[in-house]
Amino acid sequence: MDLDLILQTFGKLIGGAGTTIALIVPALMLGIVLATVLAVMRMSGNGLLSRLARGYVFVFRGTPLLVQIFLIYFGLGQFSALWKSLGVWDWPMREAFPCAVIAFALNTAAYTSEIIRGGLLAVPFGQIEAARACGMSRLTVFRRITVPIAIRQALPAYGNEVILMVKASSLASIITIMEITGIAKQINSQTFAPFEVFTAAGILYLAMNFVVAMGIRGVEWKLTPHMRRRA
Repeated sequence: MDLDLILQTFGKLIGGAGTTIALIVPALMLGIVLATVLAVMRMSGNGLLSRLARGYVFVFRGTPLLVQIFLIYFGLGQFSALWKSLGVWDWPMREAFPCAVIAFALNTAAYTSEIIRGGLLAVPFGQIEAARACGMSRLTVFRRITVPIAIRQALPAYGNEVILMVKASSLASIITIMEITGIAKQINSQTFAPFEVFTAAGILYLAMNFVVAMGIRGVEWKLTPHMRRRA
């Protein structure tokens, strides 16, 4: 094993980490907004909205992310004339980077919506009743009781989803995006040292996910004062 090559490769891959972060952050932001809408649709009591949200989740959880990336990258661009006729800006459908962000956002929204729904369903009804007995309005109960408890309940599972998305970002290299895995493939084609190159890539992914895990743990610690007192 060539340690010098691992160190050299690691230095080159750090530049790709910026691209990976640029992919994941907007995808997670768009995904959580869409996931919130889907979770509200599932819990709205409206049969049509609930079935639409359930169908969305079924499709995006039941098909591979790689297939979704291919469909968006290679498929949507074929309807350029349609987008223009509808007055829709078709640039995102013609470029790899926005297509990858869209695919990641749509995929993570399906999983995150179930996490949010599970967090909301885990809120003890007794606490909601107690808040209403104290004279709180529905909006105040939702803002001060339901949302904080739901976030605490959903945070560990959402942390796992963020870590999975960091790892899934390696699939973006399939559509020519030079993130960590894309650069690692390029270096491997030049050095023919897959063990050293992909060891460096694995270490970088591990470091990024360690930061994510520590960040989620810090937020969880901040949101659970009773656990801090017990510790």
